[in-house]
Amino acid sequence: MYYLRALLRKPATAGALVILVSLLAIAFLAPVLAPGDIDAQDLEHRLMPPGWVDESGAIHLAGTDHLGRDIAGRLIYGSRISLMVGVLSVVFGGSIGLLFGLVAGFYGGTIDAIIMRFTDMQLAFPFLLLALALVTILGPGVFNVILVLALTSWINYAKVIRGDVLQIRNREYVQAAVALGLPTYRVLLKHVLPNVFSSFLVVASFQVAALIIAESSLSYLGLGVPPSVPTWGAMLADGREYVTDAWWLSVLPGVAIMLAALSFNVVGDGLRDIMDPAQRTSRGRKSHPRTSGAVSGRRDDAALEAGE
Repeated sequence: MYYLRALLRKPATAGALVILVSLLAIAFLAPVLAPGDIDAQDLEHRLMPPGWVDESGAIHLAGTDHLGRDIAGRLIYGSRISLMVGVLSVVFGGSIGLLFGLVAGFYGGTIDAIIMRFTDMQLAFPFLLLALALVTILGPGVFNVILVLALTSWINYAKVIRGDVLQIRNREYVQAAVALGLPTYRVLLKHVLPNVFSSFLVVASFQVAALIIAESSLSYLGLGVPPSVPTWGAMLADGREYVTDAWWLSVLPGVAIMLAALSFNVVGDGLRDIMDPAQRTSRGRKSHPRTSGAVSGRRDDAALEAGE
């Protein structure tokens, strides 16, 4: 509840949180909000503009696509797959990258060299080519796409987390915890992880949008989510051929992706500000200027501001 209240204090993060909750609610209530068959084709009324009313009196708020299907209904149902692919890929890939980044940065030496050389080898392969190879082996499908995107994106987290851990492991409180004989897992979870989690959130917030686009690329090539399953990325890819004649085919799913990506980024930045121990310490010292550590607190704050 503390984090929620802190997010709601800022108008930008509060607005982004409202958008994310709305998108999740739309995905959950898709059968209620978009009743009927979203795959029903009407070739006689293809590429109809937003607001078109058919013979039965039904209003197509977002128009129809190149097969005469209702775009609004497909956008609503597409939120389910697109958000699930983006979020679960980040959860799985981020967990792998976070683990390898913590281990590589904290232990260093041979372990660090092995993990980093493995990440360099994976970086040498083009992302799309590697994803295509894995999808070809595993086969198309929603969960296979999630697995492939997780296995191809974990290196982004590992590189960032490893760089942060290399700095944090030499700080006094970490060295003191090691000298006291605390188990390594407790040192990592209690003293290292809280200080790198803000960086993890920033990378994860950007990765959600990137992985939604990656899913659309795989779907466009016929190796991702099956064409019968609506996703924002696949709808965006389908509309590229009709940009000049039917702009709504590309613009509307693009706006949906933009809103989701922007909201994730803003909420991630807000969580970073709240969960960053250095910023919490700085705020705490500024709020108690009469304590014995006020002078050192002001020096630390000045150093932080100079570093910015």
